[in-house]
Amino acid sequence: MSKVHPKILLVEGKEDLRFVPEIIEANGVKWEKPYPVFIDDLDGYQNFVKPDEIATYLKSSGLEILGLMIDADDNLNDRWESIRNVLLQSISDIPPELPEDGLIHTAPDGIKIGLWIMPDNQTSGMLETFLQYLIPFDRENLWQLSQTVTQQAHQQGAPFTAAHQDKANIHTWLAWQDPPGRQLHQAVKERILDSKHPRAQTFVDWFMSLYNLDRS
Repeated sequence: MSKVHPKILLVEGKEDLRFVPEIIEANGVKWEKPYPVFIDDLDGYQNFVKPDEIATYLKSSGLEILGLMIDADDNLNDRWESIRNVLLQSISDIPPELPEDGLIHTAPDGIKIGLWIMPDNQTSGMLETFLQYLIPFDRENLWQLSQTVTQQAHQQGAPFTAAHQDKANIHTWLAWQDPPGRQLHQAVKERILDSKHPRAQTFVDWFMSLYNLDRS
């Protein structure tokens, strides 16, 4: 954990860690050393809610802004309540409702705290659900077909769980691109996914506003 960078983002896993710089750089922020934001992978949501985990970050010397990016998974309300309870242990005035455009809140000590619950602070899902929003308009026919094929595969015994339907959908679609089977962050970097898609901009705007960044 970095205790010196003034701007920190906590994410659940390696995919998130690699994805964020690509979409932000594609939207006009140079992502080069010294990085504008230090991203730390907590290796799963269970570590976000460990006793004192977030509190320790908030006490880091020199911290100015702390962002959290987590998945809603199958219950957005439960996820919001659990992470809000964690934040309340350190910041007593966290609002009771999660804004649709992401939480940005200034604590009494002046530290800014931000929260984005993937995919959109409104529905269940995960990073892969959000990436569906980045499907280019001219490839939506393949997107519709990939969902149909994935569902048919599941009915024929493909062993992925219903909770991972969105993962199966997006990776099936990526398998049909050129080159096929790119990783999620590579698909953003190589513009297979459209990082400037209108449906991506609420997240980008939240990130820019939280960390006081400007597009070049």
